[in-house]
Amino acid sequence: MTSLPTGFPIKFTTDALYGGENNTNATRCKAELSEWHSTVLPVYILVISVLGIVLNAFVLMVFCLHKKACNVPEIYLSNLAAADLILMICLPFWAKYAANKFSWPFDLPLCRLVTLSINMNAYCSIYFLVLISVDRCLALVHPLSHDRLRRPKYAKMGCVLVWGFGFLLGVPTLVYRDVKEQSKSKVCFLNYPNSTARIVSNGMLMTFGFIIPISIISYCTFKIIQALNDRPMEAVSTEKTERKATTLVLAVLIAFLICWLPFHLLKIPKALQVAKVLRGCGAIAIINTCGHVFMYLAFFNSVLNPILYVIVGENFRKKIRELCKQWQNNRSLTRNTYYTRSHLSRSNTSRHS
Repeated sequence: MTSLPTGFPIKFTTDALYGGENNTNATRCKAELSEWHSTVLPVYILVISVLGIVLNAFVLMVFCLHKKACNVPEIYLSNLAAADLILMICLPFWAKYAANKFSWPFDLPLCRLVTLSINMNAYCSIYFLVLISVDRCLALVHPLSHDRLRRPKYAKMGCVLVWGFGFLLGVPTLVYRDVKEQSKSKVCFLNYPNSTARIVSNGMLMTFGFIIPISIISYCTFKIIQALNDRPMEAVSTEKTERKATTLVLAVLIAFLICWLPFHLLKIPKALQVAKVLRGCGAIAIINTCGHVFMYLAFFNSVLNPILYVIVGENFRKKIRELCKQWQNNRSLTRNTYYTRSHLSRSNTSRHS
């Protein structure tokens, strides 16, 4: 078994990707690299990466190639699929890192670029869900008074702001990521200059990357469910489109909470560990193991979203059927055009002869 470098709190993959302070109280403990970290993990990462790329690319293809313009929820869902797609494209680099027993096989720019892309698109996914939940809340709770805000133009502006904000949340990764050699292995980790920078950075990410979006999503989800329960069936039947979209959104929000909530809640014992409240190698080992499970459960959310679109999203399934019909019509039109031109060409040839 290989001992991980104690000077760097790589703590397997989780802290290397999202944390990685180099002055924790875990330096006394020898973190042994279990065999499954370099065998099972890379396979799992590659599987969810391939599935995520294929499924999210399919979702984007349906939204982009359909003849009808996307409505507001579909604009948000397509941007969510784009964020998930970029996240999945970057994961194979981390699979290689895990297969290499967490010795970074690439250079520093790629260390920064890959981790920036993963972090940025993870946070973008969260805030696209915030926009989706706010839109559904306005559609059901305030359908008339805030109807102007629910326009495609404003939805696109909101998406641009989310991409920019996601990049800002990823700036610490871009600035502090470093690659250093220790015990014959190269580690891609967050190398904060001092404890103040670490605390400020982690505090901002915890606040803007978890507490605020989770609070907004939870509040909007509660109001959406309350509005659906309070509304008489007659009123609901007149707004079937809104209800179908809301059902899909609720499924996506619940899946997000199930997949991401454990990962973010784990930051609490990690903070206690850094503050030296939690001591002992046993506690550190449990946190590290949970970090593995929870992080890759969170990444599985990017695979789960497209599946929910197909299973729960009646409008999305309708779009798929219409797109297939559209392609069939185009193929028939192309075939008929070819036959017509071929027939005319033959007619002209026979006339000349």
